[in-house]
Amino acid sequence: MSNSGPAVPVTRVLAVASHVVSGYVGNKIAVFVLQSLGCDVAALNTVQFSNHTGYKQFKGTKVSAQEITDLFDGLKQSYLDDFDMMLSGYIPGAEAVAAVGDIARELKEKSRSTPGSFFWVLDPVMGDNGKLYVAEEVVPAYKSLLQYADLMLPNQFEAEVLSGVQIVDMDSLASAIQALHDTYRIPHIVITSVKFPAPGQPSPQLSVVGSSMSSDGRARLFKIVFPAIDCYFSGTGDMFAALMVVRMREAVTAVPGLGARASWLSGDDTATLDLPLARAAEKVLASMHEVLSRTSEAMKDIVEQTIDGQVGKLDGSEKMGHLVQTKAAELQLVRHPECLRSPTVEFKAKVM
Repeated sequence: MSNSGPAVPVTRVLAVASHVVSGYVGNKIAVFVLQSLGCDVAALNTVQFSNHTGYKQFKGTKVSAQEITDLFDGLKQSYLDDFDMMLSGYIPGAEAVAAVGDIARELKEKSRSTPGSFFWVLDPVMGDNGKLYVAEEVVPAYKSLLQYADLMLPNQFEAEVLSGVQIVDMDSLASAIQALHDTYRIPHIVITSVKFPAPGQPSPQLSVVGSSMSSDGRARLFKIVFPAIDCYFSGTGDMFAALMVVRMREAVTAVPGLGARASWLSGDDTATLDLPLARAAEKVLASMHEVLSRTSEAMKDIVEQTIDGQVGKLDGSEKMGHLVQTKAAELQLVRHPECLRSPTVEFKAKVM
């Protein structure tokens, strides 16, 4: 599939994630990305914060499980629950996770008579770099929902937590993905950031690894290696997830009849590199790389502009330096929508 590609078909997405007043994480990313690529989006915000938590200070509130349920009930009463896809990201607390799971189950049940008419992309936001940043009871709450997801997008740490397999190399990574297929029958999985030495993956590079299971539950594994950018960005997982929603829909639409199959699972005769999941991930990473490169290039100017605009207010402290650098690392999305729509770089999947 070329980078210009066919336009995504008419798609209505329920996006359940966090909201920040300033900056780009959660639904601030998802809504812009999805709308830029032609989707109609209903945003159900799970938190309302002044800014993302990477600043190490913020104001705002989290929604309750009851509020999540009430908002969805409000959509239903006006017949606004006609969703083709759902994307779920950060959800605050186990009860809220369960409430979002109830919504997904209800939408899947409503589509039971028309296979492929509803597809849930689940980003199980729980932690990173070996640490949970949610309450421990969130983990079993997610485990109870995984069987209903069509595509799951954990990072390496989250994949370890949910699979029970410690990932130290490509073999254990493959075992973790197979365990997720076996235990939860999740049709599609992409582990969004893999960080360990591997043949063909030099140190300054990262990879994503994905799989769409076969009819008998076997993993069909691929990986995509891409350059690492030496900077910390917030919201990259949210951008990856939103792009995957669109590109998966687009890739499935390009295969006659696949959109009418349950969970959009390709037949066993489909080559691994022809799987829509692999094709989608290639395009997602192309857009990701371009946006992150543009963000990195703009950082110095944004730091200087911030300092110039706050003369007399900046105190030169370590805290102030962190705040300025964090602002400079906000993703440069709105200035570069062409990177989302038609990326020019290419990454190619390889069979594992």
